[in-house]
Amino acid sequence: MTQHLVDPHAPRDLKAFIAGLPKAELHVHHVGSASPRIVSELAARHPDSKVPTDPEALADYFTFTDFAHFIDVYLSVVDLIRTPEDVRLLTYEVARDMARQQVRYAELTITPFSSTRRGIDERAFMDAIEDARKAAEADFGTVLRWCFDIPGEAGLQAAEETARLATDDRLRPEGLVSFGLGGPEVGVERPQFKPYFDRAIAAGLHSVPHAGETTGPQTVWDALTHLRAERIGHGTSSAQDPKLLAHLAEHRIPLEVCPTSNIATRAVRTLDEHPIKEFVRAGVVVTVNSDDPPMFGTDLDNEYAVAARLLDLDERGLAELAKNAVEASFLDAAGKARITGEIDTYTAQWLSR
Repeated sequence: MTQHLVDPHAPRDLKAFIAGLPKAELHVHHVGSASPRIVSELAARHPDSKVPTDPEALADYFTFTDFAHFIDVYLSVVDLIRTPEDVRLLTYEVARDMARQQVRYAELTITPFSSTRRGIDERAFMDAIEDARKAAEADFGTVLRWCFDIPGEAGLQAAEETARLATDDRLRPEGLVSFGLGGPEVGVERPQFKPYFDRAIAAGLHSVPHAGETTGPQTVWDALTHLRAERIGHGTSSAQDPKLLAHLAEHRIPLEVCPTSNIATRAVRTLDEHPIKEFVRAGVVVTVNSDDPPMFGTDLDNEYAVAARLLDLDERGLAELAKNAVEASFLDAAGKARITGEIDTYTAQWLSR
């Protein structure tokens, strides 16, 4: 797995432009965003874990042989989040890292079932993420919203628990905007989760399941048909089905594309073979995201540099890509207008230098 954070092919001026570009991120996981510093601190708190406490050793630990291996490693880091204090620390520090990359808004995917089943009180969990969210917005200016997702490998018990936590007015956090489905796709059929998505949608949440990352385009169709997906997490295999691409383009259903993640988990063999070019050529709305950035040796800035190379984008093209994420987000109209205005102002100033 590549351990550097800078696409070596990106021109220096373009990398500088990306570093200052205001951004939104729509596909990024809570635990998977823990930096080596934070993972090491959590591992030191919980010495019975197999996760290394040395940040440098984490580079080897975060080298994956395939998607199944990635899930095993991911769950070992999940096991480090054992107390509300751990939850609060992680959430606040993730926001700090986002702010350094000029992320103005992010929809952070959280898997509450992973924490509540480990004994963290559900009310304490909600209070921890909300306290961190409010503090991060006050301290860094980064607005966080939550997507509660079902860990698909844990089955319908996890689906029931996640739906309950997402729809119970006594527990549902203020920042919650969407409902998702993550984890392995092979052997985890999307249609079985329809009742839980129906409940979440009825409660006012948006549907954003993962689909077509490590399985074929039928999984994406299932997410659209049965889960009423408004955006698709990854959707990598959509390129195999021209009718699906046409449907996504016609109905303006965005794909949350995570290039480096797809290489790290072996969902795609090489970056040059990544289907992002086919998505754009077909007129599909594409957003670029980092997924589990420290685990994949990347960050959002690097993903924009990768996209710039793959799509042959200049500064204006990158600004439009950034505005795609803002428009595809579940932020309110005023918030979208504010960030879009920042992107336009920044780009105009950069080009007039």
